[in-house]
Amino acid sequence: MRKLSVSVDGYTFEVELNPLPVNGSGALVRVNSGNEAWDILVASPDPVAPAQELEWFIIDDHPYEVAVDPDMQWIRSRWGIFPLKIEDLDSSVHRPHIGDGRVKAPIPGQITQVLVEIDEEVTSGQPLLILEAMKMENEIRAPHPGRVKLLNAAPGRRVALNELLVEIE
Repeated sequence: MRKLSVSVDGYTFEVELNPLPVNGSGALVRVNSGNEAWDILVASPDPVAPAQELEWFIIDDHPYEVAVDPDMQWIRSRWGIFPLKIEDLDSSVHRPHIGDGRVKAPIPGQITQVLVEIDEEVTSGQPLLILEAMKMENEIRAPHPGRVKLLNAAPGRRVALNELLVEIE
């Protein structure tokens, strides 16, 4: 289970995302807002379809058609387009100290290439992975020399802002 803070048009919700797909075509999401909570089925006809294609949220057995920006900056529904901000609460709890070996996603995006492996020795400034965001490729580099201790990255994986990607010791 993954915990997120999701802000839509200035309203913030705590979201628990069940990583297991429902019937192979969606996910179950629990949204908490104050004293209220909703279970939402997020359904997509094609689980690997681009994020801008329409998806469905099913809330209290009522379907809602939505489209989400591939860069996770906005969400569109029949009521309009709304700014979207997503923060990974699990990874943001563990803030790195300046100079440590944790490498976090500087922006939300999708990993297109992983250039290192676990236990590989790296040099300061060596490219570790490529993160695509807003149709631009961003080279994520090692903050200092060392050995790759943790690798939380795979090609095609979407990552949230400040999500831990690599740890170097």
